[in-house]
Amino acid sequence: MGIMDAQLLTGKVMHKRLLPKKNGFQYGIYYLALPLSQLKKMPLAYNKFAPLSFFDKDHGPCDGSSLDNWAREILREHKVTADGEITLICMPRVFGYAFNPVSFWLCRDKLGQIRAVLCEVHNTFGERHTYMCAHEDRRPVNALSLLFAQKLFHVSPFLAREGHYEFKFDVHDDVFNVVINLHHEEGDIQLITALTGKLQALTKASLRYAFWHYPLVTLKAIVMIHWQALKLVSKGIKYIPKPEQKPKKISATN
Repeated sequence: MGIMDAQLLTGKVMHKRLLPKKNGFQYGIYYLALPLSQLKKMPLAYNKFAPLSFFDKDHGPCDGSSLDNWAREILREHKVTADGEITLICMPRVFGYAFNPVSFWLCRDKLGQIRAVLCEVHNTFGERHTYMCAHEDRRPVNALSLLFAQKLFHVSPFLAREGHYEFKFDVHDDVFNVVINLHHEEGDIQLITALTGKLQALTKASLRYAFWHYPLVTLKAIVMIHWQALKLVSKGIKYIPKPEQKPKKISATN
């Protein structure tokens, strides 16, 4: 199966808070891995209602315009030569409901090497921010790469909008592993998050399996977020009011 093929990612999401008090969870999930050049050839509904569907307006500029153009403009602005396929890894709409806490845009060169990963983050307040993850010298991103970015976006009302992220991407063959560690201002790791899974062909059969094996996956994601919030409140973690979003909605690693 080549990198031009649409794929299904099944795996687990893990969150582990270390400071100021410990809290963690893990649950099964599935994502779509969609080459942007192949969106109209997917075995699921495109820009129309269905039990499982994909809408352009849920991603990137969020206005229904070309996702490929949006991503490549970011790459040009940051002088990243990723002239191959761009693959968007995201959750589908389920019965019309969509929520992607984070989706990943794998930007490859003509040799199939990943040159950048766009991490598009959405919070529960309807805001979004994209972290453009690439090496300063623009060499390929691989399993040994460590990429750092200042935290600029408010995600959780129980985490301050300070500190920095550490990104790790391991994508090869049928493996997809992403680890994102949040370090607070003093440098210690405050939160560990990971998405780990296996890729397989995206077919009607594999979609049916995922649909029934992980029911209402997008609703599950938002329910888990609020359930964990209640647990944090019960542990006495301080609630942080949402600050006004910074005007800069796309930032790069350093």
